Amino acid sequence: MNNKIVDEFEAVTLVGGGAVGPEDLQAALALAPVCVAADSGADVVLRAGIELTAVIGDMDSISPEAQAQIPTARFHKIPEQMSTDFDKALRNISAPVVLAVGFCGRRIDHQLGVLHTLVMRPDVACLLLGDEDVIFLCPPTIEIPMAPGTRVSLFPMGEVRGVSRGLEWPIEGLTFSPTGTSGTSNRATGDLRLEVDAPLMLCILPRRFLAAVTERLAALPDHARWPARAAPHRDPQPS
Repeated sequence: MNNKIVDEFEAVTLVGGGAVGPEDLQAALALAPVCVAADSGADVVLRAGIELTAVIGDMDSISPEAQAQIPTARFHKIPEQMSTDFDKALRNISAPVVLAVGFCGRRIDHQLGVLHTLVMRPDVACLLLGDEDVIFLCPPTIEIPMAPGTRVSLFPMGEVRGVSRGLEWPIEGLTFSPTGTSGTSNRATGDLRLEVDAPLMLCILPRRFLAAVTERLAALPDHARWPARAAPHRDPQPS
């Protein structure tokens, strides 16, 4: 039984209250037309005149003006304070892929929390859109068409190993970890293929790969996705 607040067959754009560039919403919604906000992300969406499917969060930063515009059935308050609004939203969305806008930049502690959530919710294919980059948690296997010389950065959030094809410095035989080896500023030699043995490797690519990565994450069959981790939080009944 699916008890998610948002259950969609289409890709979902999730909007936060952080830095949102003038073209970010349009770029995301062109690929993921269902729009959901995390708390004060609703202010961003409503100012842009975009219809919201749902607003999810502890609602401690949404403006009264924005809240007054949201139908009660689309307003989902989760009051616990043990997780971020990004986590509250992400764990309550079922979709082929989630494009997250407004979660990069500004406060570094917020951004670190977002990256932590990507690792804690490996069963949700999610792509972060930043000013210059896209960031995602590597699935067990992914292939991305790529021109030689493209920047490919790999950053481990725990101990993880893998194999690669199409990297100037292959990753075979290396053990990555936050206190050991990382793989930032690698370069592609052609089309990229990555395989990793744990849901702990972040991949950071230039922003122009938004559409290509979105397509590949959305197309992953269930057996090619990571399973959910044991949930550290239990949601109260959303309201």
